[in-house]
Amino acid sequence: MDWPISEVARMSGVTARTLRHYDETGLLPPARIGANGHRYYEEHQLLLLQQILVLRALGVGLPEIGRILAAQVDEVDALRSHHQRLLAERDRLDALADTVSRTIAELEQSRKDGNPTTINRPENLFEGVQPSQYEDSLRDFPELAEAATRRTATMDPAEVEAGQRERTAQMIRLAELLTTGLPADAEPVQAQIDAQYRALMELRAVSAEEYRAIGRSCVDNDTWRTAYEAIAPGLAAYQRDAIEAYAATRLT
Repeated sequence: MDWPISEVARMSGVTARTLRHYDETGLLPPARIGANGHRYYEEHQLLLLQQILVLRALGVGLPEIGRILAAQVDEVDALRSHHQRLLAERDRLDALADTVSRTIAELEQSRKDGNPTTINRPENLFEGVQPSQYEDSLRDFPELAEAATRRTATMDPAEVEAGQRERTAQMIRLAELLTTGLPADAEPVQAQIDAQYRALMELRAVSAEEYRAIGRSCVDNDTWRTAYEAIAPGLAAYQRDAIEAYAATRLT
């Protein structure tokens, strides 16, 4: 039995564009191409796709995934290894959720006391955060993801860590604006979105429509949505709406 690319996209949540990219780069060729030119996938390809998505969720770049798939012999052994890494990732996400919860509590207490916002131990802001999450969040935009991977490869560990800390701080600042009740198109919110857009533009040019698609992925991409919602309920939709407002007013 085989499935057309449209059905595989529906089942996996991966866009047909991404599946075609995986084929063109040799990462995941289809089982066959029909007379109509459409790609068709069998069970073996679905199992490989599962491994690709698991490894992407763990922050592994596409070139490394290709090497892993080429080197593996037994699918069960490979999945067992991935399972162990997922369990470790679960523990990391638990630590990240605790980190965000602690930060929110400290910020709320500062406001109740009428004191300037302070964090008792700034290093606690970044427990459980890994730089690879940024590249993973762009997995539905392979060209942008590859640009991010290339950029990271040229940076030393301190620069990578600083960049990740800034992105985490951006998410927390946006969450603070959400909790104050500011609408997504308010100027302070748009200033945060402008900073995010400029960071993307350092990787490569991003059109208004592509930026809108990235905004929609904040809600549609499970990994991305989970990361935002772990910081503040409703933050994923808030980010999406803020990007839509930014694209409509500043990129057209």
